[in-house]
Amino acid sequence: MSTAQHTDTIPVRADERLDEGKLAAYLNDKLPGATHPPIVRQFGGGAANLTYLLDYGTHQYVLRRPPLGPIAKSAHDMAREYKVLSVLHRAFPYAPRAFIYCDDPAIIGADFFVMERRQGVVVRKSIPQEYADTPDAARRMSEALVDALAEFHAIDYAALGLEDLGEPNGFITRQIEGWYKRWQTAKTEEVAEMESIYRWLKSNQPAASAASLVHNDYKLDNVMFDAADPRKVVAIFDWDMCTLGDPLNDLGALLTYWVDPTDPPYFRSMAMMPLDAGFMTRKELVERYAAQSGRPIHDINFYHALGLFRLTVIIAQIYIRYHRGQTQDQRFAALGRMIPLMAQAALEVSQK
Repeated sequence: MSTAQHTDTIPVRADERLDEGKLAAYLNDKLPGATHPPIVRQFGGGAANLTYLLDYGTHQYVLRRPPLGPIAKSAHDMAREYKVLSVLHRAFPYAPRAFIYCDDPAIIGADFFVMERRQGVVVRKSIPQEYADTPDAARRMSEALVDALAEFHAIDYAALGLEDLGEPNGFITRQIEGWYKRWQTAKTEEVAEMESIYRWLKSNQPAASAASLVHNDYKLDNVMFDAADPRKVVAIFDWDMCTLGDPLNDLGALLTYWVDPTDPPYFRSMAMMPLDAGFMTRKELVERYAAQSGRPIHDINFYHALGLFRLTVIIAQIYIRYHRGQTQDQRFAALGRMIPLMAQAALEVSQK
């Protein structure tokens, strides 16, 4: 396959290159088709973990590794992601199968795993051309997103051997404290709103929903759709924070990254989804999830506020890597000014 056909990838960024020789030697004969050095390209859409296409011509695979620079391993856990994806595909067809995990940093400078390549479309800031003749594509995708999430939360995780993936008891408390601790490490300046929302979250924890697998970063651009039908999910990505806990945490994450027509301009300006394209509103998402899952959702504002609190920390973690010169990716230069705005958004949701 020629590089001209790689329409969903970019040439590997200069500061994110792999040692392709060592990688090819390591993977040689460990995977079908891996008998020669692959063409290596990069998926350019993510902002944290680095994802690469390994094209052997007759076979294609995807390699995942943590971002550059010092990182919190709990947030970029390749071993965890491999553990989940090596078995989840048996019960959940949207989970790509992982084949190999390597914990030797001598190969590419970090641990990594290799998984199957799925084909489809990932929706970011515009409706894909493939859906140009489907006027209700956005609504179909909304429905598919929610239905896949409800299906995921119904999985019997013990049957897959994932009952030791996490401790559901105290999950929300650990989320609050864990993200607050990461905030202390990632902040470049004090933000009073972060202290306020932290105190509110600690004081307003709801009774936990029945435990399930939790993706922990469920959002539109972590989902791949069938190019011929926006109602069909092809794959769900970014499983490095998957654990056992409160499933409403995933619904809160989805709401966090979602954009409503009435959202303030600063929130709409950083949207990673098409604006005013006919997607469901947050309220409609919540109502469909309740209907599909049978779970009560009356405390959803708490989970939405927690999601915004977490997103603020994630933005700070990305920005500080740019601030310290650990990445030269210019997409991250403007994130610093978004941090106090997102903290304020979390505070406003908590006060609804």
